[in-house]
Amino acid sequence: MRALLLALAFAGPALAGPAGLTEAQVRSLVERQSRAWNAGDLAGYFATFSPTARFTDQALANDNSIVPYGVSTRAEARAQSGRALTHGKAREAVTLEAVAIDPDRRSARVSARVVSEIAGARGLRRVCARRVETFALTPAGPRATGQTDTVVRCRPGAGG
Repeated sequence: MRALLLALAFAGPALAGPAGLTEAQVRSLVERQSRAWNAGDLAGYFATFSPTARFTDQALANDNSIVPYGVSTRAEARAQSGRALTHGKAREAVTLEAVAIDPDRRSARVSARVVSEIAGARGLRRVCARRVETFALTPAGPRATGQTDTVVRCRPGAGG
């Protein structure tokens, strides 16, 4: 009897099917990030990132070279965002281009176009970027582990 119980205990997870990230989970997390950011909910936004997440900001130069702006921890990015939002309101529109789930279903990568509009004392400013974001399945559920925004020229008609 004990052998049967042990066999069932170990077979349970296998019978339930493989656990892992799904494209729907990743898309849902990106949508949650967008809603929180656009609502000015920094606590909600940064809760979607793992504690060890890294934020990389850079720009695409006219000669197509990458100009690095810097890399921030989650805490640094949250503090910078808080300071920036005290001077105005930000809204971003994210258009997913690709969601790639790794074969082991423990991590994923998203490519997106982002149009940010920042309303401040100097008026409305529009910034366009290509975003690559990485995700991992953590004990707390899916979380973003990194985000790289590459500022690019806005295409005519690009809008939020």
